[in-house]
Amino acid sequence: MSNLPGDVTGLLLEWRGGNEDALSRLIPLVHEELHRLADRYIQRERAGHTLQATALVNEAYLRLIDAKRVQWRDRAHFLAISARLMRQVLVDYARSRGYQKRGGDAVRVTLVEEIAAVGEPGLELVALDDALQALAKFDERKSCVVELRSFGGLSVEETAAVLHVSPDTVMRDWKLAKAWLLRELGGGHGENEGRRT
Repeated sequence: MSNLPGDVTGLLLEWRGGNEDALSRLIPLVHEELHRLADRYIQRERAGHTLQATALVNEAYLRLIDAKRVQWRDRAHFLAISARLMRQVLVDYARSRGYQKRGGDAVRVTLVEEIAAVGEPGLELVALDDALQALAKFDERKSCVVELRSFGGLSVEETAAVLHVSPDTVMRDWKLAKAWLLRELGGGHGENEGRRT
């Protein structure tokens, strides 16, 4: 069986239509990509983190099985939802360990390489999750762009396809969202100023 985007899309549509067998045929096609996503997350964690990539993939599988209400569209959409589920697993893990919102023994992630390149240290996963949720309250698309690109590893074009917007719109949202998140996470300016983006 080939791992073509069309194969994944077809199986997602079958699964959405109620064919439970489609999920068992889908998982081998996307396992490698899910593991790649999990590896990206785990590499961002602090040294000595006890959750491993395989456990993260397994937990994402369990949550995917419960995601029957999702109106699956295609491979990129599936990866975006998987990335969100993995982020939720790690946030739940961090919260269950009693990590503080900022500081202490918190789970840390780098938002994107570009932010790290301008000297921004790793950002805490729980704080980043809170900031993304705050951003989504007034601009859900910008929050989705960050999630799809930074956590899902999707290209600008794939992100545009998932969100049904142009690549130029994705790039504008990407730049504005990164600036807003840096300001929010840096404890810089007030809430109202950040919301003008």
